[in-house]
Amino acid sequence: MISDPEAVAALERADALHTALTHIVLEGGDLAAIAEAVADALGCGVVFTSTDGRERAAHLDEAHREALASADLLDPTGRVRVERIDPGGTAVGDGEALLRRVVAAGVDLARLVALRTDGTIHASDVQALERAAIVAALLVTRVEAITAVENKYQGDFLRDVFLGRAGEEVDVAEHAEAFGWKLGRPVMVVVAVLEPDAVAAQGSAENRRAWHDRFAGAWRQVSASTDRSIASVAFSREVVTLVPVDPAQGVAAGHAAVDRMIEGVRGDRGGGRIAFSAGVSRIAHDLGELPEAFRQAQRSVEIGRRVNGGGSVTRFDQLGLHRLLALVPDGAELSAFAVDVLGPLAERTPEAADLRETLQVLLDTNFNVAEAARAQFFHYNTMRYRVGKLQRILGPVATDPHLRLDVAVALRALEIAE
Repeated sequence: MISDPEAVAALERADALHTALTHIVLEGGDLAAIAEAVADALGCGVVFTSTDGRERAAHLDEAHREALASADLLDPTGRVRVERIDPGGTAVGDGEALLRRVVAAGVDLARLVALRTDGTIHASDVQALERAAIVAALLVTRVEAITAVENKYQGDFLRDVFLGRAGEEVDVAEHAEAFGWKLGRPVMVVVAVLEPDAVAAQGSAENRRAWHDRFAGAWRQVSASTDRSIASVAFSREVVTLVPVDPAQGVAAGHAAVDRMIEGVRGDRGGGRIAFSAGVSRIAHDLGELPEAFRQAQRSVEIGRRVNGGGSVTRFDQLGLHRLLALVPDGAELSAFAVDVLGPLAERTPEAADLRETLQVLLDTNFNVAEAARAQFFHYNTMRYRVGKLQRILGPVATDPHLRLDVAVALRALEIAE
């Protein structure tokens, strides 16, 4: 017979939780119901998050959230820093936070975090939490199976909208409403893509698909927290989100709304997140403008990654000359133009790249040899020699304004064509 009153109380709590979890499973409950049941039975705060810490369901009061924030376990976007919480327990003020993985068939699904602000979590309560994690895994698996089918259907529909083959606008709007979306309002299309090198580092194809699914889930979660009528779907390699814009507030307000969503998805890059780039279209005022806006966002992310590198956010209206070049549908024509103008400088060699860098500096300084030499840390005579070499290849680029314009455009075209 157990005589330790604390142990007896813990067993009673575990039994009460077991009963509550059984009812939740039989009645088709969700993570929110499990969080509430665990919190009520064990007398602690509970939060279920994604594997990288985004809140999925919680039963936390304000004191719990303040305790997490004080212990630096919440990032500015509200993400729980699960990577900082030890499965054996992490001190939170006078209390303790404890983490359990939610896993099914070896697949990492979520995180369960329990928090007590006035003491440690009893060993018997830890066993109860593990039981709750198992039940949560069953529910998450069921929900994700349903969600995968819904997302596939939604993605196919939105792709048809972008291809202009979804039917009449009235039918499209009605179909979208069945998903809870509002497509007829002004929006900016955002295309987000995980960085290829970062994805490749995740190993197997299964792991890469899992990361893409997590990325898509992050966009859906952040979108829903902003406005549940926002359409956000995953295609094979990209996530597309239609961010609503109030034209009366101007384009800047639209860009600010997009930035907030991107920041919400990106967070503080903790929890194993990997880098992504995004492209943002102009405002599409109605359904008829969505296909062109989607193409603008695709081109923006593609050009942005080439010109600015990974992890960039590129807006179509801020592409400058690249914006005009992006409207050229034939990439081979851009490459041919660059080769015609630049000749050997268009080659993919270190020597050609080095000379192109010098050429760009000279263009930026209006062929001021002294200033260009200082910018590249060259001796003045070295820069003069390079100017001569460039003019032997290109012609009188230092003195012919028309040739200089062609060369400047060709350099930009080469960036896009790469």
